[in-house]
Amino acid sequence: MPGPVLVAVDEDAAALRDVERELRDRYARHYRVVCMRSSQEALACLEDLAANGEPVALVLAAQWCSGITGSDLLDRARHLHPHVKRVMLIAWGGWGDRATGEAIFDAIARGRIDGYVLRPAESPDELFHQAISSLLLEWAEARRASPYTINVVGESWSGRAYELRELLGRCAIPHAFCLADSSDGRALVGEAGEGAKLPIVVFPDGKILMDPSNADLAQAAGSPVNPEGTDYDLVIVGAGPAGLSAAVYGASEGFRTLVVDEGGLGGQATSSPLIRNYLGFPRGVSGRRLARQAYEQAWVFGANFSFMQRVTDLRREDDLFVLTLSDCGQVRARAVLLATGATYRRLGVPGLEELNGAGVFYGGPASEAPAMAGRDVYILGGANSAGQAALYLARYAQRVTLVVRAQSLGAGMSRYLVRQAEATPNVEVRLGTEIVGGGGDAWLEHLVFRDCGNGTEETVDADALFIMIGGHPHTEWLPPEVERDRRGFVLTGTEVRDCDRWPLDRSPLLLETSMPGVLAAGDVRHGSVKRVASAVGEGSVAIQLLHTLFESDRSHERGRPADPDTVRSGV
Repeated sequence: MPGPVLVAVDEDAAALRDVERELRDRYARHYRVVCMRSSQEALACLEDLAANGEPVALVLAAQWCSGITGSDLLDRARHLHPHVKRVMLIAWGGWGDRATGEAIFDAIARGRIDGYVLRPAESPDELFHQAISSLLLEWAEARRASPYTINVVGESWSGRAYELRELLGRCAIPHAFCLADSSDGRALVGEAGEGAKLPIVVFPDGKILMDPSNADLAQAAGSPVNPEGTDYDLVIVGAGPAGLSAAVYGASEGFRTLVVDEGGLGGQATSSPLIRNYLGFPRGVSGRRLARQAYEQAWVFGANFSFMQRVTDLRREDDLFVLTLSDCGQVRARAVLLATGATYRRLGVPGLEELNGAGVFYGGPASEAPAMAGRDVYILGGANSAGQAALYLARYAQRVTLVVRAQSLGAGMSRYLVRQAEATPNVEVRLGTEIVGGGGDAWLEHLVFRDCGNGTEETVDADALFIMIGGHPHTEWLPPEVERDRRGFVLTGTEVRDCDRWPLDRSPLLLETSMPGVLAAGDVRHGSVKRVASAVGEGSVAIQLLHTLFESDRSHERGRPADPDTVRSGV
């Protein structure tokens, strides 16, 4: 029989026939469809499939089954098949039933299911298939089996091979990694030919790059490197959520827009395996997918992009800003938006820094999670990103431990994530703890904890550590005219006015820095809310402020002051 298994369970015989009809008509060529009316039989089937090593891609279950409820079955399915997508089947209008609604809410809040879908109606039910195909794509990406996956082969997990994987992750590109002495690695190296220089990168179209530069890799993957032209209305520095949002709105409103980033797409958001509280995605959305779709949206509107380019200088010449790029000269703009975000603060423990990429990782586990199967994994951090990482890793790892300096997990994490972490059996939490040491031979083997209260230390075995603490803004390249706080975050709006660095008669706009015409949005801004939705909102607000800014410039050119109320409001 072909491929992975799709399992459907519903005691309603007529409803199950509809589900089976839709699944077989659309997916039977590539998947094995198994439908049954008993949840007990379905559990036994899932256990047999796990014992035989047969992959299960999707389980759909009606909630009100005798013996085992649908949510209980779906929860057990994840323990048997870590990658499986789990969906509750409900009738049209079923969410209005109080018991069903509470079951859905509770199961999602506790991470026992991935979502719900309406039972199919008349064939073909494209609404049903839209949900199913999206789930199957997510399943394939989680297993590194999605279309257009790029393969990286290296001699070790660390070094240049890790840098290339990290770069592909920052570009939101699906990729997989294997060691050169593994069976898959030897086959891929064989395709490269005798004398191939490691690491190698194998593209879906058969193209092979040997130890490529960052720019070579980006160009081969279809990402633009050099800007198209030199003159723009707006240059956005940073392609995270704030920068991408500004690119979408700026280009859609007719501004000639350029986005420059020294890495790739999405900023820290690309390391989030599942963002559940972003508007419009009830089942959640991965940071990587959100970034790719935002990039495509901005590109369709006409925004220009330049990746693998670092902005090294910003200055004003007459009425324009001049930005110097690391590899392709200068570009000019009427306005600049700083959206460079922030990166996780380095831990600074020598034994752990030496293992960066070999069991020690800065950022989320979107790329490394499959390699954590059956391992004992630790996450240092107590914010939402750390909670999302713990829940994602729990699908693969034997045990995941959150190491948090605070005395409460709720001190820095949203309530819905706290509830899911507490309800996940293989997620543990160590409060009031910091990591002061660790090491290993070529791969992480142990960590040293210190109790923040009494100072006692403890050494534990560890297979991997993901570090997600604090934030360091990318602002060291900015000129002194751009005022920053003591940690390097950019001051904007009223903060600029209060620090006596504002040079003009009018008040600074809401997101304007102490250098008039230069705005800041997202995590790089002092006092910003460290959430994807907030960064997206600030990026859109920045474009509205551009209208005010440019109108102010035109008013001064005509010899009359702009309306101060309009300038202050910025909208």
